[in-house]
Amino acid sequence: MADEDDDPSAAAAAAGKDDDVPLNDEDDEEDMDTVEVDAERPVDPLSLGDGPKVNGDILVAINNLDDYTEDDESRAEATFQYTVQNISRLKESSLSSACYVRNLPWKIMAMLRTSMNTPEKHSQKNFGFFLQCNGESDSVTWSCNAAAELRILNHKSDSKPLCRKIQHLFYSKENDWGFSNFITMSELLDPEKGYVKDDAVTLEVFVKADAPHGVSWDSKKHTGCVGLKNQGATCYMNSLLQTLFFTNQLRKAVYLMPTETDDSTKCVALALQRVFYELQFSDKPVGTKKLTKSFGWETLDSFMQHDVQELCRVLLENMESKMKGTCVDGMIPKLFKGRMQSYIRCKEVDHLSSQTEAFYDIQLNIKGKHNILESFRDYVTVETLEGDNRYDAGPHGLQEAEKGVIFLSFPPVLHLQLMRFQYDPITDNNVKVNDRFEFPEHLSLDQFLQVSEPHDPADYILHAVLVHSGDNHGGHYVVYINPKGDGKWFKFDDDVVSRCKKNEAIEHNFGGHDDDIIVRQCTNAYMLVYIRKSHIDTVLAPVGEEDIPESLKNRLLEEKQLEAQRRKERNEAHLYMQVQVLLEDAFDGHQGNDLFDVDRVHYRSFRVKKSSTLSEFLQLLSHGLNFDVPQIRPWPFNLRTNQTLRPTALDMENDIGRTMQDIAENENPWTVFVETVDPENVVPKLPTFEKDSDVLLFLKKYDPKSRSVTYCGHVYVAIAERICDCLLPIIWQRGNLPHGTEILLYEEVKPNMVEEIKPLCEPLEKVLDELMDGDVLIFQKYESEQMAAKNEYTTAKGFFRELYFRTEVTFYDKLSYSDPGFTLQLSQKMNYDQVANAVAEYLDTDPYLLQFFKYQGYRDVLGNPIKCTYEGQLKDIFAGFKPKQSKKIYYQKLSIRIDELENKRQFKCIWTNSQLKEEKELVLYPNKSGTVQDLLDEARKQIQLLENSSGRLRLLEIISSKIFNVQKEDVILDCLSSPGTKTYRIEEIPKDELDLGPDEMLVPVAHFQKEIFSTFGVPFFIRIKNREPFAAVRERIQAKLEVPDKEFEKFKLAIVIMGRQKYIADDCGDVVRIEDFQPQTMQGGSMQARPWIGLDHINKTPRPSRYTCLEKPIKIHN
Repeated sequence: MADEDDDPSAAAAAAGKDDDVPLNDEDDEEDMDTVEVDAERPVDPLSLGDGPKVNGDILVAINNLDDYTEDDESRAEATFQYTVQNISRLKESSLSSACYVRNLPWKIMAMLRTSMNTPEKHSQKNFGFFLQCNGESDSVTWSCNAAAELRILNHKSDSKPLCRKIQHLFYSKENDWGFSNFITMSELLDPEKGYVKDDAVTLEVFVKADAPHGVSWDSKKHTGCVGLKNQGATCYMNSLLQTLFFTNQLRKAVYLMPTETDDSTKCVALALQRVFYELQFSDKPVGTKKLTKSFGWETLDSFMQHDVQELCRVLLENMESKMKGTCVDGMIPKLFKGRMQSYIRCKEVDHLSSQTEAFYDIQLNIKGKHNILESFRDYVTVETLEGDNRYDAGPHGLQEAEKGVIFLSFPPVLHLQLMRFQYDPITDNNVKVNDRFEFPEHLSLDQFLQVSEPHDPADYILHAVLVHSGDNHGGHYVVYINPKGDGKWFKFDDDVVSRCKKNEAIEHNFGGHDDDIIVRQCTNAYMLVYIRKSHIDTVLAPVGEEDIPESLKNRLLEEKQLEAQRRKERNEAHLYMQVQVLLEDAFDGHQGNDLFDVDRVHYRSFRVKKSSTLSEFLQLLSHGLNFDVPQIRPWPFNLRTNQTLRPTALDMENDIGRTMQDIAENENPWTVFVETVDPENVVPKLPTFEKDSDVLLFLKKYDPKSRSVTYCGHVYVAIAERICDCLLPIIWQRGNLPHGTEILLYEEVKPNMVEEIKPLCEPLEKVLDELMDGDVLIFQKYESEQMAAKNEYTTAKGFFRELYFRTEVTFYDKLSYSDPGFTLQLSQKMNYDQVANAVAEYLDTDPYLLQFFKYQGYRDVLGNPIKCTYEGQLKDIFAGFKPKQSKKIYYQKLSIRIDELENKRQFKCIWTNSQLKEEKELVLYPNKSGTVQDLLDEARKQIQLLENSSGRLRLLEIISSKIFNVQKEDVILDCLSSPGTKTYRIEEIPKDELDLGPDEMLVPVAHFQKEIFSTFGVPFFIRIKNREPFAAVRERIQAKLEVPDKEFEKFKLAIVIMGRQKYIADDCGDVVRIEDFQPQTMQGGSMQARPWIGLDHINKTPRPSRYTCLEKPIKIHN
């Protein structure tokens, strides 16, 4: 920030800093934590009383910002001085005492700096002058934007002080800003200059600061309002929400929208009610995540900056639709809807065409305009339609006319969108217009009404100014609001709200402030809200608690209490553990290994203090399950080394006094099977379990006919007893088998390992080597006929082997983006035919009319097709998938058999009939070794030729809406390059183009607008004859296009050769020279450019959207 005549670089280098740079120039990255810290001097002398403060009811303890006293530490600006004594002997830096602005301490810093910037390369002593903010704070989260004027006072009465200006965002790593060489020491000490008196110099600083972020700035205390938290890039939305909130009549209507039965996560109306309620009654900044979630937005949407104008329209439309049929139906149009009439009036004939339209905002062009009134005059400026742009007045033909708009009515709340962003055709991008554009506090629009209303003039008062800082790539939004329309303005900057002067809200946001450092050039108004004076008492009527339905207040209060409880639980989560309880009914119906599916089972969860004892946990279970303590027994699940999950016994006597954390061995959540007495046959207590002599076993029954497993409960068995004595009677009973039925008994050891248990006449401890609590036994009835079948499902062992390879696969239709898919249980050992048959059976189609595609899970995209000759198994298709990753396969139904398709090549092209209308896309399947003729033969099967047609087809290559080439019929298809930027088109050859004379040829014709590179539409061939007049060619083109005479008059004919066009006048009498249309050899001689005929006319097809993948249009999905 040094003067241009200065050369401060040497001094700055010697001092380790540049001009207008921080003194503490550190390279460490800024800590982005948002921990709120206490200010060094938190006491605010402004007394606001002890009564409740409601947001929106602006505090009036200070009527004007100018009433702030020098002791008011929250003031926005201040001027303070510091006298440096013994200036001629200054060696070290010198700091002034603190002056508080915005509750932050500001100090003047003076120091001696040495530089080598002189032409003679001699060292030079300079006087450094800096402004320091919050320099002694250890916090790294604070920031404060400020502008200041640094002055050295002059003691001569007729001399001015030496001044320089700075503007800076102060934060922990750049907490001082100023000049290393504010003035040379020799100049400062020169008595003639008048800066030094009695070896002392007086420094003065005027500083004006925004309210700080990241410190304990109490917006509610200073302003009576609170801000909105920024989710990442939602400052544009925060500004709009504050504007709508202070439109009090709208706020009342939002409160009255019925939302009692709506989903709290998806209801936009309820989410908006919640935000407005918290803005009105909260003491802290309000979050908006629930609101954006109700929009259906993803997290990424909150980190993408959108257009505030677009959001305003979308949100108001959503609210209007939600208000229909309610007590506030029609409130949105009542507040924001105006009417205008667009018209076209012929000059020479009595013909008028008009249409009345509604508007909810007005977009004003500001480029080249001085103020709002000029923009309104431009908006209603009459346009003359003449020449080529004459108006088609139906029976009157083309007529000169006047086209314009006139306003019929203006709404109570007028939203004016200033077109700061405009499309620049040179850069093909939007650019921001930072030009100065003035808008008044009081606005009269009667002159723009078709009929003004004397009893209700269109006089408005400025209510809100939405401001954007930055360029078209991004920036920051704030809003200045005049809540009561009484001239008292407030600045809303996300979570920080502060008072401001009227000129800060209005004049400082005109834009174009090139020379004023206090106002940044890229900061200017973007949207204005005016309120009609005749409606101001209604629109801005105070909103009290009596305006909010009791049902809404109660619901929001319940939400707050629930959130407080959840917050308390999160804060105390480290003291608690989650116990997941399973009762025996959770094992019923399970068809897999172990006792339940961990991904599908429904747990009963208990929140238990880690320090509580097992005895206390049993009491909690007793209360939760409605059983007495002797009627329940916990069995914790233990993950064995063989990866099975089985219950294990607790030592109830020794563990009863131990803490839950110790018993669970810090496992959280802890899964427990709780054994209870039979609810249908209640007994006082569970049977005794002898830990040393008994074992807990679980029983399953296998049915080979249904190929299913049935859970048969648990049992205590003495390990020393024989199986036939202690276990078989229980198996017969629970399996509903006659006493003495021969059975097969198996142990489920681990996945894919089921071992038969025999002999059954031995004790359990001898038959089972590693007998443990929680072992699972499977039994089945022995049937000799089934055993003779010897298929994989004959025995439980075979069933569980097949079960091990069973997997769930979800199939999705490749051609349907929203297809929910269907899921089948298949064996991983299946081959292609078996999988195809299973899917075909589900879809009720022929398996050979299906084609399957792999799914690339790591990229979440569609993979290559699976050939019908695939020799691998289903498990090979999913090689590389993670164990719990969902398995997907895509399919498409075919019109030809898959084995035929794989010997053919898919070829996509456009079919165009003789009227040049692109009727449909063709997907053809010629043989891979086929020719263009084979492709045309395939096309004949899908198209219908017109009567009396030539019956001949041809294949064209189209690039950029121009014919590039005609492929010969004997060209092999493999020689054709993939489409990419080109399109292939099959068309019928017109009869008049079949037999050409020696002096005739076919010439390609293409449409373009002004520039020959701006081609569009459907290109075509036209037959020309040597030496014929161009007028005849023009007639043939018009006949081929079937364009009316009036419209074809606007078409210009041009010959395009080597990238240059030559226009052919309609009445020039030029004739066709067939040599002009022969291929032209390009520079280098390797390629030939073919001339073509261009039709220059307006492209009436709609332009594609300018939204890119990163600039999605705003949508509210709910």
